[in-house]
Amino acid sequence: MYPPSQAQYDRAITVFSPDGRLFQVEYAREAVRTGTPCIGLVTKDSVILAAHKRMGSSLIVPESHEKIFQIDKHIVAASSGLIADARKLVDFARLEAQRHRIVYGSEIPIESLCKKIGDQIQTFTQYAGVRPYGVSLLIAGMDGSFKLFETDPSGALFEYRATGIGSGKKTAEEIFEKEYSDSLSYHDGLKLAVKVLKKCVEEKLTVSNIDVAVITKEHKKITFLKKEELAKLIAESK
Repeated sequence: MYPPSQAQYDRAITVFSPDGRLFQVEYAREAVRTGTPCIGLVTKDSVILAAHKRMGSSLIVPESHEKIFQIDKHIVAASSGLIADARKLVDFARLEAQRHRIVYGSEIPIESLCKKIGDQIQTFTQYAGVRPYGVSLLIAGMDGSFKLFETDPSGALFEYRATGIGSGKKTAEEIFEKEYSDSLSYHDGLKLAVKVLKKCVEEKLTVSNIDVAVITKEHKKITFLKKEELAKLIAESK
């Protein structure tokens, strides 16, 4: 008798291998690992998301390539992996946020929304005829305090003070472990986020291939940095 091969267990999402693995979920994680990096961190007075956009052609209009999405007035998300899958999850999240606002007359708590997104992702790991979402999200927001969550293609959910997703995740975590502090100011956090992003990508960062979104204690709403601000930030981050 020959031992069972991996091919016997990776053709359907509902079949576990003898060692307890769902290969389709692992393949979805690989789609995230090869995606462009996104960085998120919480400072003492803000939460910051920075994302790199991989431009396959100089003819692409940079603004048409979204990597950071506004979900509600107080919640924003960055994606790494299959961008079409990200859009589906973002649409789901926006619907849940608006449903909560209509029913309860208030903004949805960030953790509650993240759990709903995680449940939606997990559903696509247990039924035949579907495939897992090949994307991870960094979900950031403010609902009394600043929060940052990461979703996984398995449906797992983790809260972080600082992390990265995509091809530079390991590099980002190594830098954050050395340089991140809870006492970072908003401006120092911006510089660190762009510095980490620079280390995670091979090409030069420009105002066309980076997006940065922030929520600060002062403004309490999502702000996308303009090109002039991005150019200054890229120059200052070494």
